[in-house]
Amino acid sequence: MSFLQLDLPPALRETLLDFAEGTSPHGHVLLRGIEVGDVPTTPAGHGTAALDGHPTDGTLTLVADLLGSLVGYQDEKSGALIHDVHPVPGEESRIENSGSVAFDFHTENVHHPLRPDFLGLLCLRRDHDGVAATRVASVREAIAHLTPEDVEALRQPVYHSAYPSSFTRDAATAPPPAAGPHPVIFGDPGRAFLRFNSHHTHAADARGAHALEALARALETVCQDIVLEPGDLVIVDNHVAAHGRSAFAPRYDGADRWLRRFYSLRSTPLWARRMMRRPRVIPRMAEIRGVV
Repeated sequence: MSFLQLDLPPALRETLLDFAEGTSPHGHVLLRGIEVGDVPTTPAGHGTAALDGHPTDGTLTLVADLLGSLVGYQDEKSGALIHDVHPVPGEESRIENSGSVAFDFHTENVHHPLRPDFLGLLCLRRDHDGVAATRVASVREAIAHLTPEDVEALRQPVYHSAYPSSFTRDAATAPPPAAGPHPVIFGDPGRAFLRFNSHHTHAADARGAHALEALARALETVCQDIVLEPGDLVIVDNHVAAHGRSAFAPRYDGADRWLRRFYSLRSTPLWARRMMRRPRVIPRMAEIRGVV
């Protein structure tokens, strides 16, 4: 543990360390009262660097490094370690962080062999109408709403997950490649894990497709909708809870909803670290696909 991590209030540090063990049945923790400092107008485009050097860079790095290690992905936002999540004009219907339509339940970077263990979303500014909710649903709670037959089907390695659009924005490949086959539910029955994206995970057979539909309904049943206020930080266990976003109406007036996101990975394999061209940035999928 670095000396900077000791600067966190003891109760907060203990909460994060406990959550990092991965035993939470809910798959998320909500922290309130995070200092966000001065917030400029919400950007209207990508890569504006509006928050370069902002105090929340240090706060989010501190939290991510306590949970594991802050990481980025070379294929996504050119390896940025902290992502600005806000609507962009003309991208309203994109199923990613620049859109404003509903974003259904998903495991972050579902296709990736080194998908993050945790992700954090810090609210800088909520939407004008106060209706945009971060939606979180735990597979450990949802599994009680599934039949044994559906759970067994979801444990079979008959599913494929296409790359999300944030990883293919600059790629010429169409349609995007898919990862798999893989199970959707795995691990001990009492502490199940999830690998699922409502938009990108597909089954190889009718039984698997039926089970995916049942899973989506079960996640909806146990979902918690959280309308984040400035200074709220929700942290999601990416292997336990799927998350999403409800729809909202951006106005593009400089005061739209604005979140900051980080990824944290508990352990990066030595081979991946040796292949990194920049510290903390996972190599491109083209370089590591099929390794694990």
